[in-house]
Amino acid sequence: MTVTATAVRTPRAATLRKQEAILVEAERQFARFGFEGVSLDSIAAALDLSRQNLLYHWPSKEDLYRAVLDSVMGEWMANMTAIAEADEPEVAIHTYVDVKLRFSRDRATGNAVFTREIMAGAPRYRDVLKAQVMPLLHADVARFERWAADGLIRRVDFTHLMFLIWSSTQAYADLGPQFALYMGKPALDDDDFDRARELITRVIWGSLKV
Repeated sequence: MTVTATAVRTPRAATLRKQEAILVEAERQFARFGFEGVSLDSIAAALDLSRQNLLYHWPSKEDLYRAVLDSVMGEWMANMTAIAEADEPEVAIHTYVDVKLRFSRDRATGNAVFTREIMAGAPRYRDVLKAQVMPLLHADVARFERWAADGLIRRVDFTHLMFLIWSSTQAYADLGPQFALYMGKPALDDDDFDRARELITRVIWGSLKV
């Protein structure tokens, strides 16, 4: 009997470019209007596509929404290993805050989609958060505990310490326009993020330094 191998078809470059364009526009609209305020028709119209063409790539709005969140989460997770994999706590704090602030600056719309989902109680993404974020949080807390046991840092509630780092850096994505307004400028610039990184790092490390 002859077995015929079935080749796995790789998406063409044009298809990948179209999918990327759809994801970018979907992220922009979900960030601005939320899940309920966006339709596949509005995304397709912005890209001059037919609804049927968009459905070819994602069969439902829920699938497209999760694809946007997967993209945001994937980028965030790829850069959030500074603590769990570090040897020196001070270096880890500096690196972690730096990466998190850069993510807030460079992926503001993605952060907005993520924040909207979280504030709604994560009805469409709770399973992913439990499967991916919780183990990462536990690994970071365990690393802090080992450093504390070795006498390298002071012992505090490390879970809430992580929440503090997340919230202080995430604010520069969620509240960036508000901060810029109060500072009398159209948008936060690189210098603002540099000063924020320096201050947040100093405060966090100051609470841990023995």
